[in-house]
Amino acid sequence: MKRRMLLEASAAIVGVTWLSHYLSGRYLLGKSQSMTATNHDFEIKKTDDEWREILTPEQFRVLRQHGTERARTSPLDKQYDKGTYACAGCGLPLFVSDTKFDSGTGWPSFFKPIDGAIETTVDKSLFMTRVETHCSRCGGHLGHVFNDGPAPTGQRYCMNGVSLKFIPG
Repeated sequence: MKRRMLLEASAAIVGVTWLSHYLSGRYLLGKSQSMTATNHDFEIKKTDDEWREILTPEQFRVLRQHGTERARTSPLDKQYDKGTYACAGCGLPLFVSDTKFDSGTGWPSFFKPIDGAIETTVDKSLFMTRVETHCSRCGGHLGHVFNDGPAPTGQRYCMNGVSLKFIPG
């Protein structure tokens, strides 16, 4: 009897979690399959088909549909060479390597973006409120920013590695 109740409760939790993720992303928050940071015009505008021509399926899912890559899957998480991290969608420089740090989260993390490179919006999906980051030129979803980073800013820009490209230098 206890085993059955445990199985039923587990199935209910999984079902509610999946359903809330599905509904919050597509219906409850009015999000569509393809999204940008805000309703304002970005310098770079492309149709979904145009984005699909230049992005990998995973990049499209993250940059254009606000997905998240699995933690510890990006080689950029442990990249510490000198250089610049740019938007994988449009090439806009977003972060310099001097602002990168190991947050232990499994995603590339930075304490400060390049001035004017990042825009933010409020993300209220999955029963949480977070600050979502976007490329200021193309509106691509990059990740989230949290107030638990190191000095001097106290911020942690937790980025999807697939949203970035590293330019050595």
